[in-house]
Amino acid sequence: MRRRQPLPRLWLMTDERQGEALWAALDRLPRGAGIVFRHYGLEERQRRALFERLRPEARRRGLVLVTAGRGLPRADGVHNRRGPGLRTASAHNLREIRRAERRGAEILFLSPVFATRSHPGAGLLGPRRFARLARLTRLPVVALGGMDAARFDALRGAYGWAGIDAFA
Repeated sequence: MRRRQPLPRLWLMTDERQGEALWAALDRLPRGAGIVFRHYGLEERQRRALFERLRPEARRRGLVLVTAGRGLPRADGVHNRRGPGLRTASAHNLREIRRAERRGAEILFLSPVFATRSHPGAGLLGPRRFARLARLTRLPVVALGGMDAARFDALRGAYGWAGIDAFA
């Protein structure tokens, strides 16, 4: 990612539930959107192979690609850890927001705003608490958890939004 490029406002969070639908989800992302490559459940060799298949597609489509978990080479950045390139972080409360700030995050994923299949039964922030927490940081805050474009439009304090199922 070139430093002059604006931070993405729309993000796809990957996971193994997507299977081959991952490729259709990429088709729904506009140029300049971001991807957080997770796929934590895959064996390391399979995870690396999928990343190596995804990386050239992301480049061709003008998408920003960051990796979560163990680092993978030639990504545009890292998620939830220190490393080269764009640094993104997730948070669920004020303590985690402050930790992300101390670690040098440049963009923050705050979740879960609404109910989500990824974290069934998780405590929800809801729109009001999300907005209150988003005001307590200078970082751009991306809403995650049960998000779609309509919910983003109605949400206060969000720089952007991210999803998994929203792109299925």
